[in-house]
Amino acid sequence: MKFEEAAKFGTYISKSFAKDIFRLLNNYRDISASEAASRLGMHIQTVQDFLEAMADLKILSKKETIERKRPYFRYTLQQLKISFELDLMEELKTSKNSSLENSRLREKKNAGVRFSLARNGQYFSNLAIWVGKGRERSEKKINLTTAQGKFLYNLPFPDGEHLSLEEIRIKAGIENDDLPEIKDLVEELIQYKVIELFDK
Repeated sequence: MKFEEAAKFGTYISKSFAKDIFRLLNNYRDISASEAASRLGMHIQTVQDFLEAMADLKILSKKETIERKRPYFRYTLQQLKISFELDLMEELKTSKNSSLENSRLREKKNAGVRFSLARNGQYFSNLAIWVGKGRERSEKKINLTTAQGKFLYNLPFPDGEHLSLEEIRIKAGIENDDLPEIKDLVEELIQYKVIELFDK
């Protein structure tokens, strides 16, 4: 199951009326949204949204029926057992990561960022940036892991020669296992215009 599908399923299955609707679906050969809403004393649109969501997820099947020249759907329970598997490693892959691998980085000029050194002075412990405009402007503080702090400490200055992610990682003495959290931070700082990206 895709992440979006799992989120959708979780949203609807957590509704207080979910079990009651499934009970009706189990007891009736098929049922319409209006019939279910009437039976449960609920608003028809609420029931309709639930049934449609379950049909989209293939938990229910639906069949169009015409009564007095007016079409509507009848829903049938398709699955009596619901289980799903979510492959997080596959779902959380991003195209951004691959673009980072093929780019070179350095700090952006006039980024308006403030780095704070850790006690030993060997890496940064946190950074602060200004976000928003005018009166809505506020300071955002990001606490850094040791690996992230070392990476930013070795990030080329705005007037320096830009380096690849791998070159900075080696220079900073960061393990390969720490790369996912480095990439996560870099992607965020690109959005905040603290880091600029150059294609190789």
